Amino acid sequence: MAEPLTPSPPLTPQFCFTPGALRDFLRLSRTAVDDTVTQHLNALVTPAKEGFDPSSTSRPVSWPLTHQIDAASCRTFKDGVLFPAWNGRSQALSYCALVATGPDPDDPEAALREAENERNRERVVNERLDPYSGRFFPREPRTEQLVSLVRMEQSVENIVRSRTWDIVNQRCGGSLGTWEQALATWRKANNPP
Repeated sequence: MAEPLTPSPPLTPQFCFTPGALRDFLRLSRTAVDDTVTQHLNALVTPAKEGFDPSSTSRPVSWPLTHQIDAASCRTFKDGVLFPAWNGRSQALSYCALVATGPDPDDPEAALREAENERNRERVVNERLDPYSGRFFPREPRTEQLVSLVRMEQSVENIVRSRTWDIVNQRCGGSLGTWEQALATWRKANNPP
């Protein structure tokens, strides 16, 4: 099996709590596989099988959109590139969701947040003198920020995978089912219990 285009990073809580690292991994993986799926599939088509037609260079040809890719090449692409990338992103998002729901004893802003909350309890609110004195925006714990980030990235992931799977279905021919079914089948075959 081929190596995925973007290897999964080591999954640690620090990776999850560094939003830039998680976002960069997801962005690079999506760029390498999903955003360029048409180019990957075009590379699987061999239009020269029928022989070279010299007149083909004098007019534009839309061969990638009309030629179907053979089943073996499609299966190789899905099993060696597409599904490993999706699986790596799923593992990262699942791990970070697990980290976000657990306790965070190492939160560097916990003391600062507690001090702000204490000051807020001692604050005198007189909205008649200052209509804005009742406003208080507490800092969100980083676990809550991570929950929001993971939820948003999972939504993006579903959209990206649906779009990619539509293109793969169109180019590889036939109905290959949903991407969820195909990924579950691949996982079952590649990760025996």
